[in-house]
Amino acid sequence: MVHRRRVLSALAAAGAVSVAGCASVEEDEPESDDSDGVGGDDAAGEADLWYALSEGELVIVEEAIETFNSETDYAITGEDIAELEDQLTTAIPAGEGPETFFWAHDWMGDFVESQFVADRQGDIGIDLDQFTDAGREAVEYEGGVYGLPIGAETVGLFYNEELVDEPPESWDEFYDVAEEYNDQDGMYGLSYPLDPYFYSAYAHMYGGFYFDDEGEELGLTDEETLDGFRFVLDELEPLIPDDPDYDAQAAVFSEGNAPFAINGPWEFGGVDFDLSVTTLPAPDGETPAPYTGIQVAYFADAITEDAERAEAAHEFADWYTTNLDILERLAEDQGIIPVHEDLAGEDELPDLVQGFSESAANGFAMPASPLMNQVWGPVEDGFMNAYTGDMSLEDAMAEAEDRIRGNWD
Repeated sequence: MVHRRRVLSALAAAGAVSVAGCASVEEDEPESDDSDGVGGDDAAGEADLWYALSEGELVIVEEAIETFNSETDYAITGEDIAELEDQLTTAIPAGEGPETFFWAHDWMGDFVESQFVADRQGDIGIDLDQFTDAGREAVEYEGGVYGLPIGAETVGLFYNEELVDEPPESWDEFYDVAEEYNDQDGMYGLSYPLDPYFYSAYAHMYGGFYFDDEGEELGLTDEETLDGFRFVLDELEPLIPDDPDYDAQAAVFSEGNAPFAINGPWEFGGVDFDLSVTTLPAPDGETPAPYTGIQVAYFADAITEDAERAEAAHEFADWYTTNLDILERLAEDQGIIPVHEDLAGEDELPDLVQGFSESAANGFAMPASPLMNQVWGPVEDGFMNAYTGDMSLEDAMAEAEDRIRGNWD
């Protein structure tokens, strides 16, 4: 199963959301890893929920569905779907698919314009004011409300407590430890996927940006953005394994072969050593600003087709996104940052969440504009051309901007 945020590295293909074909669902059935929920004539309403979750979060969601079904007259069927985006963009245009699904807010603009999700502003049974500004803004798009916010995610600096006594308080402290381990056989200083989502923190660090969704402007060739890319290539890349892909990088840390990892709360839930999270490493006086995502319980277009199924989906989404016990467990077990006002910013939250919260506080919400879908792929290709030495960084990002504008046209 593909981890939720791991799909960010495949956003080069996300533009296909708007042009996905309407092939028969019977010819391409969703691959389901598991299912929960009960149906039957006694249910007041039944609804389907799709998601693609890490192992730890999957347990929480499945138990939540079981609890909801046992305590209400509704029946929610949950399915962990392989290749969730592909399945949704095939099923929804064909009139199939779930009433609700979980994913980050960055799909919002594309899915709204493709009419894959439904505006349910008048049907939501809870007050959106109980969520933080970031949470509310994530589910709103051009005057409509297309889901409910669950929690926030971003990247931070993991450290293996068996190799690092305490979090580094400066760039020099981080680099000294990383360089020390990087010189040992079979060890590396850092685990860090070279993916646009992950190095966005450094592209933003000096004031650069990929895409300004308000002005619909690109900033890949701005000197501030290039300086951030140079920092990654010059200072961080020498500390990581030769293979920059996600799986190879994540494995190095999870196997205990690196003291540090830059990654998110969806990863490393099953490691057999103690770990902690702190803010991203940076030169003195600079602050990395990673992209952040809000996990959303989306209302799929199918929610408009049947009043009883719609009621069941709404009741579950309302309950799940406001159940403080569930939200606390997501925070404690998975490092998902609460966006419910009763929990957001609480000092009692576990250290894991505090570390991600500090990182998120410095970050930027991923643009929800459909135009952003044409940005990820060219950025990744351009960066890799510079990484491999096939092109200069300046030329690679100039070419990336040309590709993006051509795709927009």
